[in-house]
Amino acid sequence: MKANPLACALLVLLAVAVQLPFTSAAQTNTRLPDFGQVQSPAQQPISLSSTNAPRHPVIQEFSDSTNSEAVPSGTNNETASDLAPVKALAEKGDATFQWVLGKKYEEGDGVPKDMVEAARWYRKAAEQGDADAQSSLGVCCYKGEGVVKDAAEAAKWWCKAAEKGNAAAQCNLGVCYANGEGVPQDYVEALKWYHKAAEQGNPLAQCKLGIAFEDGEGAPQDYIEAYKWYNLAAAGSETQASLLRSSLAGKMTPEQIAEAQRLSREFKARQDSGSDNSSTSHDNPTATGTGFFITDDGYLISNYHVVKDAAQVRLLTRAGTIPAKVVTVDEANDIALLKAEGKFSPLPIAASRTVRLGNTVVTVGFPNIGLQGFSPKLARGEIASLSGAQDNVRYFQISVPVQPGNSGGALVDEHGNVVGIVSAKLSARAALAESGALPENVNYAVKSGFLLSFLESVPEVSAKLKEPVMADRKFEDVVKSAQDAAVLVLVY
Repeated sequence: MKANPLACALLVLLAVAVQLPFTSAAQTNTRLPDFGQVQSPAQQPISLSSTNAPRHPVIQEFSDSTNSEAVPSGTNNETASDLAPVKALAEKGDATFQWVLGKKYEEGDGVPKDMVEAARWYRKAAEQGDADAQSSLGVCCYKGEGVVKDAAEAAKWWCKAAEKGNAAAQCNLGVCYANGEGVPQDYVEALKWYHKAAEQGNPLAQCKLGIAFEDGEGAPQDYIEAYKWYNLAAAGSETQASLLRSSLAGKMTPEQIAEAQRLSREFKARQDSGSDNSSTSHDNPTATGTGFFITDDGYLISNYHVVKDAAQVRLLTRAGTIPAKVVTVDEANDIALLKAEGKFSPLPIAASRTVRLGNTVVTVGFPNIGLQGFSPKLARGEIASLSGAQDNVRYFQISVPVQPGNSGGALVDEHGNVVGIVSAKLSARAALAESGALPENVNYAVKSGFLLSFLESVPEVSAKLKEPVMADRKFEDVVKSAQDAAVLVLVY
């Protein structure tokens, strides 16, 4: 059954395309963009117009591994209770959330700023092999923030993270080799690490690689390559690169500049998976949604549009983050079946034909985690219509107030049975164009009948489904069962 293109145009899917909790340098593949550079307090920026200026005017600037946007954000008004889930997972040994908690202490976000605590949590995650935590701990060691200042220790942690493909650490390690800080001075080795980070799109590394090619340090002098890397760094908002590029242009022919421009246009950043495949570093999730378990051995359901084109899926459970794989999908009905390893609390699925107009329904999900945090959120409403937009029979219209990130969540009836999968809301743009008014709380869920039909094609799963509950239950018990089955789906 193919989806109605017009009906699809009226719907807005409720997965979140994100810059979220976990990530890499803007223009790098690590989990966080570079949020600042470290400069020795004793060294002020040197004017590039000075004829006596050294050729590495920004050599002591360091690329940090993180960006506050990538930490589960919120504001500095975030309360301790908001951080309780993060702390709980960190204390259970989840390396990702140990790193996140370290960022919170470093930035004073929801907790008093405390670099000793920040470094402590970074170290816990770093010792588990988390590349972003290793990179962050390296910055602490280099600056002497929360730990004893030690360039050799900084280089050690940056080396570990760099070998896992962390672009910020690769750039910082290159600076260590260029300066001979914490490691023997070695321009060839510096060039190697700059090149790895630059290929991933790290602007500071691109700028430093340009300097190396212009000066012939670690490689033969090559103005075209130097100009190319300055050009790319400038496009990445590395301010020194624009000045260096302008200075270099005076030494080049128009033909050389044209060739460098061509090479710049053809450049495509690539991910460096690193030589250490045990890395627990995470790229920025491309989307988040919700899922719910339907068997106790780890089969779960979400929306197809949540996991579409996923290279990797991870689930945030009460025990921490765990990997999951996509087993099979039904694109037409927006359903995805996934599998995780472990024991879980599943929900029973009831036939949607039993649902009546006005029935009370609830969902527990993870909307807008960057704003609302990681705690599961309850939303309650009614069945507003037995069909969706333009009478699409695949959907219920629901008055449950759902948000981006609720996609894939279970729509549960008063007995605790799944009767639908939260999927979409009416497009405000389409409604405004059609009626001149914005829609108010017009949302949709795929009917459970389509889910049951889908699962019939996977007999090893359908045979394990729980029987629907017919007895009356307390509302609090229904909510608890929905919460126990719900997971945050992180898509990479």
